[in-house]
Amino acid sequence: MAEPAHERVLVTGGASGIGAAIADRCATAGYEVLVLDHQPSEHPHTIVDLTDPEATGAALESALAAGPITRLVNNVGAVFPAAVEDATLQEHQSAWELNVRTAVQCTTALIPSMRRAGFGRIVSISSRAALGKEARSAYAATKSALLGLTRVWALELGGHGITANAIGPGPIATPLFEEANPPGSPSTRAIVDNVPVGRMGTPQDVAHAVDFLLDSRSGFVTGQTLYVCGGMTVGSASV
Repeated sequence: MAEPAHERVLVTGGASGIGAAIADRCATAGYEVLVLDHQPSEHPHTIVDLTDPEATGAALESALAAGPITRLVNNVGAVFPAAVEDATLQEHQSAWELNVRTAVQCTTALIPSMRRAGFGRIVSISSRAALGKEARSAYAATKSALLGLTRVWALELGGHGITANAIGPGPIATPLFEEANPPGSPSTRAIVDNVPVGRMGTPQDVAHAVDFLLDSRSGFVTGQTLYVCGGMTVGSASV
């Protein structure tokens, strides 16, 4: 059953790839969707440079002026692939600003609305790379940070009816994946060959998992990481 249309959900980086699929799924579920991205979306959106804290703050203030937002998907992110000795400090800083600071800034901005409503859903898109992946120092560090934040937020906010969970996608067929993993390369082929279900994931696979965690009926699930990876984390993630 669809949720009431007046319930608003904010999706960062929701104009393309996984974010676009999440925005589509939220709209289908009956939510009023707002996308924050540097490019236009098919859904109501604000074009904003999320690497800029001041611009991000202004966009959040404008969004909240239109009414409370009680669901948040921290989706925006960038990879910055490089071996540890080749990754620059600027790349680490850029990854932190977009992948972590944006999530923290959006979450803290929306928490007052959630507290007043006595209800909230926070879903952060992490990655299977948080468990370890070559040439992903900056990316893995920031995606691991989202897992720690999710656990802290779950403990701090649970008494207010607010849940916080994370999704850890495996290899998902998106332009971002292809940019970091060139199609046809031996390393990319090895990734696909090692997926137990025998295929790449789709943005819709991730969106389906996000929809579950955003649902009002999922209030007893918090502080968790759901890996949407075709079974690739089996043997890697702790039970």
